[in-house]
Amino acid sequence: MFAAREAWKAGLWAPRHWAGNIVAGLIVGVVALPLAMAFAIASGVKPEQGLYTAIVAGVVVSLFGGSRTQIAGPTGAFIVILSGIVAEHGVAGLQLATLMAGLMLCAFGLARLGGVIRYIPLPVILGFTAGIGIIIWVGQWQAFFGLPAVPGQFFHEKLWFLLRNLPNLDWVTTAFGFGSLALVLLPRRVSVLRRVPGPLLALVAATLLQGLCQFPQLATIGSTFGELPRGLPMPQWPDSGLDRIVPLIGPAFTIALLGAIESLLSAVVSDNMAGTRHDSNAELFGQGLANVISPLFGGIAATGAIARTATSIRSGGTAPLAGVVHALVLVLVLLVLAPLARNIPLATLAAILFVVAWNMSEAHRVVRLVRHAPRADAVILGLTLLLTVFADLVVAVNIGIVLSVLHFLRRMAASVDVAPVAIPDAVPENGPRIRALRVRGPLFFAAVEPLRAAFRAEPADVLILCLDQAPFADATALQALDDEIAAAHVRGMRVILCGADARIRAKLNRMGTLSRLGGRDFQPDLAAALDAVGRAAG
Repeated sequence: MFAAREAWKAGLWAPRHWAGNIVAGLIVGVVALPLAMAFAIASGVKPEQGLYTAIVAGVVVSLFGGSRTQIAGPTGAFIVILSGIVAEHGVAGLQLATLMAGLMLCAFGLARLGGVIRYIPLPVILGFTAGIGIIIWVGQWQAFFGLPAVPGQFFHEKLWFLLRNLPNLDWVTTAFGFGSLALVLLPRRVSVLRRVPGPLLALVAATLLQGLCQFPQLATIGSTFGELPRGLPMPQWPDSGLDRIVPLIGPAFTIALLGAIESLLSAVVSDNMAGTRHDSNAELFGQGLANVISPLFGGIAATGAIARTATSIRSGGTAPLAGVVHALVLVLVLLVLAPLARNIPLATLAAILFVVAWNMSEAHRVVRLVRHAPRADAVILGLTLLLTVFADLVVAVNIGIVLSVLHFLRRMAASVDVAPVAIPDAVPENGPRIRALRVRGPLFFAAVEPLRAAFRAEPADVLILCLDQAPFADATALQALDDEIAAAHVRGMRVILCGADARIRAKLNRMGTLSRLGGRDFQPDLAAALDAVGRAAG
């Protein structure tokens, strides 16, 4: 169910809803202006490419996504990945990787994988987002303090270079940086300015000051990138030879994975704020379509933007119209105000990204989880964060998920119990020696050892195994059960299974276990099993 159609069915395209959504679109468009340029520059591309991305993704995701309040565009989460791709494959490689990631996201949506993303554990999400926030923060020191170009490939190399050169900072650039940072944060402290976007306030003030004073040592968009072009470029298909596609499969998958996580998290936030319910599969398809079209117009990777989506909802946005208007505002900026952007200081954009990095890191949630969550979760969070910063985002997410799964399996295996069951007094004392056991918990590969130990714990003539509290069983555990039954028969011990539900019984039948037991040794419950033992003894 695409957002545009969902909004139509809900009557949100009616004229009575126009005013609130147009106002929301105007406000979020103003908010998106500095962010789009800042994210583009930090990703290693030109500032106008961030605007192209926000325009294309803003329209496509608003109309064809799965959330009618989602606002999409370039985000801080992508900076680390995109800048790495640009450094290794160039801007053309980035655009091809973005297009490939868009196709992957479309495939995710068509394959209905939207619900799978929710299974990524919170410590992993907090770990890699906090790690990305740290990388963004340190990555903006050069522009914020006016330092030389940073060499080195790894984070620790760049950090050490910046620390060694920090005494050589440019005071004018640093003053602009701290002044801009204060203006970004000012509306949070002054009630009169509460409705003014802090990034826009800093952008306008710093640009006017540089336009009047023209400090020669201050790096600006004009001195670094030239003037912004007016309007959108003509669509152009990127070079997509096989020799270029193969090396970009890994980076494209990284973009797709992070885009899926980020967009669905944003959709959940918008649902909680607006009282709506998104379609996760349609959301993935819409995000994929946006990332296919964006690079055709010179854009970069895009995803749902939590801050801009929240701003739109707080400003009255209830329908895709808000996202479309936000894109039109940015088109208007390109057509009318592009020449004024040449005086925007890079230190101001760095200050904006400082705040983005802090918000992205969610330090309060990280601290709370480390202090109050189980120790294993805190370790997984810390390890994911460190691997994100010092190794690679994909490595960090993969290892974090694997460790989380292993920890979960250990906890699940510990919860599986094969416990003795009391035999009723009605069983004659001179009959066969009977042991009854009950499996409590899922029979899966990590619970095989308790099952084997229970079979061999005490000698008996008859072993009754109750499966009425086993919710499911996998092939490994069923094979182990079959092996133990065969070994028990060799030792002369009769085994009776009872209480298994229809699914487990079907699996036992396919494994050949029921044939090995015979019809009398598979019973519906413990009473029937004991009755079968009594009849055999009689």
